[in-house]
Amino acid sequence: MRLPTAPPQNVLERLRDPRPLFAVELRPPRAGLSGREGMDTWIDMYHSFRRLTRGDTLVFLTDNAVGEAEEENLQHLTTNLAGEVKPAKLVPFLTSKHSLDYCLMYATRAASHGFQALTVLGGDRTVGPPRCLEYAYLLRQKIRARVPGLALGGWANPHRPAEEQVGFLLHPQFTAEFYLTQVVSHHTIRAVEAFVTEARRRGVPQPGVFGVFMYRSANPATLDKLRQFFPVPAALITAEFASGASPEEICARSIRALRDVGVDKVYVSNLGFKKPEERYRRLLDSL
Repeated sequence: MRLPTAPPQNVLERLRDPRPLFAVELRPPRAGLSGREGMDTWIDMYHSFRRLTRGDTLVFLTDNAVGEAEEENLQHLTTNLAGEVKPAKLVPFLTSKHSLDYCLMYATRAASHGFQALTVLGGDRTVGPPRCLEYAYLLRQKIRARVPGLALGGWANPHRPAEEQVGFLLHPQFTAEFYLTQVVSHHTIRAVEAFVTEARRRGVPQPGVFGVFMYRSANPATLDKLRQFFPVPAALITAEFASGASPEEICARSIRALRDVGVDKVYVSNLGFKKPEERYRRLLDSL
C-alpha cells in the first residue's frame, strides 16, 4: 500500500476534515549522543520525515518523552528540515517541564518558522524536571496570549472516567483547538468507547487524535517500564506475540477496534528511530 495522499491543508483543517487520518509520533534522539552517532540518527530521521510527509501523514515530535532528555525537536526541525518538509505536516510537542521563559520563547520561535500548531502538555510528574506551571492549560493560556496565531493541542486520557475527561475538554479554560489521547489498545476498547460516547453526547467541538502503541516485542522488562507511563495489558500482549502475531498486526488490531467505536483519527507511537516509515507502511498494509 502506498502512503495516503491528499490535497494540501493546514494542520487544523486536516484535523477537522472528516476523512480518516493516520499520523505518527516520533522521538528525537536522546540528548548527549556522540557527534557521529547523533549525526547518523538525525540523518536517518531526516529521510524518514521526508518519506512520511510526502503523503497525507502528520508527524508529531515529542519533547523529552518518558522523562528522557531528548535533543530539542524545534532546533532539529528548523535547522535540518527547513524548506524540505512543510510545517503543515509537523506538530511539535512542548511540555511544561522547562522554564516558563523557555516555553514562551519556544512558541514564538515555532510561529516565526511557520509552524501552525503545537501540542502543549504538562509532562509526567514522576520523572524529569518539575513543571513550570502546575497544569498544561495554564501554559496554553500564556502561549495563546503571546502567540495567538498558533493552534494549540491538549490531552485527554480515555483510561480515566469519561465524564471527568470530557469535562476537561469542555472547560472554558482548556484553551486548545484539538487534543491527543493517551495510548489505548483493543484490550481497553470499552473505556475508549465510553469516552467517545460521552464526548459525542456532550458535543465536544475539538477533533481528537487517539494514540496507539506499537509493541515491538513482549520483553518483560520493557513492558514493566512502560507501565510507569500508561496502562499496559502485558499478559495479553505477550499472548499475542506467543501466538505468532507481528508488531504490525497487533497494532492494526487496535486501529480496527478504534474504527469500530467511531474513531477516525489515530497516531502511532513507538515506530523507532531506524526507518520508521517502513514499519508504518507495513502497518498500513495490514489494515
